[in-house]
Amino acid sequence: MVWEDVQLGDRVAYGNAPLGAYAEARLIPAHRLVKIPHGIDDTTAAAMMLKGLTVQYLIRQTYRLKAGDTILLHAAAGGVGSILSQWARSLGAIVIGTVGSEAKARRARGNGCEHVIDYTREDFVKRVAEITNGRKVPVVYDSVGRDTFLKSLDCCAPLGLVVLFGQSSGAVEPVNLALLAAKGSLFVTRPTLGTYAAARETLVAMAGDLFEAEQSGAVKISVNQTYPLRDAARAHADLEARRTTGSTVLTV
Repeated sequence: MVWEDVQLGDRVAYGNAPLGAYAEARLIPAHRLVKIPHGIDDTTAAAMMLKGLTVQYLIRQTYRLKAGDTILLHAAAGGVGSILSQWARSLGAIVIGTVGSEAKARRARGNGCEHVIDYTREDFVKRVAEITNGRKVPVVYDSVGRDTFLKSLDCCAPLGLVVLFGQSSGAVEPVNLALLAAKGSLFVTRPTLGTYAAARETLVAMAGDLFEAEQSGAVKISVNQTYPLRDAARAHADLEARRTTGSTVLTV
């Protein structure tokens, strides 16, 4: 099948193609490519696709954020967190973000978090209850996993949703589903970009939404670290050691 919207010579990007990005050149199935609009440079495009498309499905599909929603976002100073905070704020949501240091707290506030909790010094469950006057939140976005998941449930209002979209601290241990009933008939989902963007027409629509958010100024993509491709191992070491914030790009 020929994808007429992608032509030879176009600047293109992908967000959830097969693994193998650590290369100077590679082949990508045409139906997984989207055209990069004028005004978005290559580095920004490289930084925004996976994270930005993830944010798109999280706040526009998994749980449709609306003005006035108060949400809890873990790892608020990270790559996904930085984009989600800004985009959610532009939609009128109030973002409570958790971080692991004062430097990351400053970054989270700069990206639109109205409330920031340093979980190394504060109990985020207690603080969420205080911030919301005991109402808790309708949705928790949790990419940390094992270290935060059970406490994330405690931050959810009755009938609330915990969106577990990552596990940087490790996989969540098996949970007795009766716990969800006991904590307020909660919902839990473990979404992936591959599922949400499986159909080409959906991928193109999601990318269009993301590009519009960036070009309107609602979202600013911050590339806070770049590494030569040959230093990919160092990039991973810095990420594991929590020395990175925002987006990281490998350059040739």
